Amino acid sequence: MQIEAGEIYEGKVTGITKFGAFVTFEDGQTGMVHISEVAPVFVNDIKDFVTEGQTVKVKVLSLGDNGKISLSMRKALPEGQQHRPRRPDGSISRGEKRTGPKPPRPPREPQSGPGRPGDFEWQSRRNDSGSFEDMMSRFKQTSDEKMSDLKRSGLDTRRGNSRWGQQK
Repeated sequence: MQIEAGEIYEGKVTGITKFGAFVTFEDGQTGMVHISEVAPVFVNDIKDFVTEGQTVKVKVLSLGDNGKISLSMRKALPEGQQHRPRRPDGSISRGEKRTGPKPPRPPREPQSGPGRPGDFEWQSRRNDSGSFEDMMSRFKQTSDEKMSDLKRSGLDTRRGNSRWGQQK
């Protein structure tokens, strides 16, 4: 029996290791199914999927120059079963590539508390009861109060010096 790459054959599992399973064909040739090629899902323990003496269908992935035969049980499955299954909600399981547009995200719930910057309403702080001179007088008074607070804390903002006269 001549084994060819890309063809599907039946063989018997003759050995199991932590990294794969060895499959022997009728003519005595042996190939290996890597653990990543055993099933379309993540395989943690290969013994959960195959047992020694079990007959399995495998697809020949490659024939090495050194006589090694690389096999896949996953690619020997029918076309619709070769890929990772989707979750019940239709989303793709971890590690699978997405095709097509992303599904829309649900709207965010409003946050309580300060929220993010820009999530506030501006409120007018001007006092319309008064003339321009009254508003300027209040501005000057507020400004003088802030400057005196800064001076008391030890900073002289006009010269860039601290309380002790050192340059910033």
